[in-house]
Amino acid sequence: MAKPIKQFICQSCGSIYSKWTGKCDQCNEWNTLLEETHNKPSGPLSKSFGQKINFDYLNNESFNYSKIKTNLNEVDRVIGGGFVPGSITLIGGDPGIGKSTLLLQIVGTLSKFSEDCIYVSGEESLSQIKMRADRLGIKNNPIKFASVTNASDIASTMLAMSKRHVVVIDSIQTMYLPQLDSAPGTVSQVRASTHELIIAAKKTNSILILIGHVTKDGTIAGPRVLEHMVDTVLYFEGDNNFQFRILRGIKNRFGPTNEIGVFEMLADGLKEIPNPSSLFLLDRQKNVPGNAIFAGLEGTRPILVEIQALVTPSSLASPRRTIVGWDISRLSMLCAVLEARCKIHLSNMDIFLNIVGGIKIFEPAADLAVAAAIISSVKNIAIMETNVFFGEIGLSGEIRKVTQPELRIKEAFKLGFNCFTLPIKQKTIDNKKMSYNNVALLKDLVELISKNSEVT
Repeated sequence: MAKPIKQFICQSCGSIYSKWTGKCDQCNEWNTLLEETHNKPSGPLSKSFGQKINFDYLNNESFNYSKIKTNLNEVDRVIGGGFVPGSITLIGGDPGIGKSTLLLQIVGTLSKFSEDCIYVSGEESLSQIKMRADRLGIKNNPIKFASVTNASDIASTMLAMSKRHVVVIDSIQTMYLPQLDSAPGTVSQVRASTHELIIAAKKTNSILILIGHVTKDGTIAGPRVLEHMVDTVLYFEGDNNFQFRILRGIKNRFGPTNEIGVFEMLADGLKEIPNPSSLFLLDRQKNVPGNAIFAGLEGTRPILVEIQALVTPSSLASPRRTIVGWDISRLSMLCAVLEARCKIHLSNMDIFLNIVGGIKIFEPAADLAVAAAIISSVKNIAIMETNVFFGEIGLSGEIRKVTQPELRIKEAFKLGFNCFTLPIKQKTIDNKKMSYNNVALLKDLVELISKNSEVT
């Protein structure tokens, strides 16, 4: 008979300990260890024998799957043109950001095009789901709903189906297997429940979509192996103070990564934003010091955003560095380069940096635009309203070239921008209506902004 053993498992990283400690040595998180009981095999595993594997060739016509479009262009863009049959997708996001709303809209559109859809909720009752469905206008769509948490029952139901289904699990942290003694949401339950559902989805060629909770750091709660088990990992981002929502692809085995889809949260659900650049720049103020326009690239989509910087003298021993939408370590590096290479003293200054619209920027190409906004604020000089910046800054103060400059320039020119400040020898578009300021070093940017009251 199997002997039960007790282990303490970190709910943040999945590390296993023989006794409880207050802090996990692997992820340095406090109070994340929970006791879980496992059954230890009574005999050696070598005595068990498997079955013979049947191999196949990739030229088999049965392997030629066509992607299933959701008919939500922003979603299809992020997942690579549609869902692949038999694929598993994991969507994470902050509480209340709109994950359930997004998934209901997806199954609502798929059900209109002869796709059999199942929505399983472990957090809401059917009456609560109905309230949201009424608001979204999909209550009459042929979608099957259930409020259960037993992963074995869900997997058995999927295996009993005669054809492919689109199955949504809201959320994976509420699912459990009765064979395990641990509570729902623990590392062992999340991992085992996901594995059970994945097997059922692969055998039935169904599309499985899992909603996952996130930690305070913004990563999906539970074991990190969960993201390795699935085919696609998406993050639904946004700020509750803004109406904009960003669907970002982190992992995708069937398409590009780092693609984003932009939505606006309204009373009747999420509305797609086909041209987010114009929306992010809608309310920008012109001829204000500290404002710069960045031509970024998210996946294959060019996006223009406004970067705002405010630099003021500090009365604190350690000046503040407050950032919304960018990496604070990147800002610290940039400030050090400005001090060392351009003699712009920022060590006694408070710096506030904001990416307008609630979008987060991870691209190093934003360095030049951030530097321009900081220099503009320090010198109290407004940047010309038709100017756009992009370029990466090195520790020596050099401005490095970025990828796909033509896409950035075309998107900016389409929105009325015709002056571009970019790295020297960067590939450009030959157009008489466009002008270029080529900078090789960061000090060239300082001189350019200082030369006139406007960047020309």
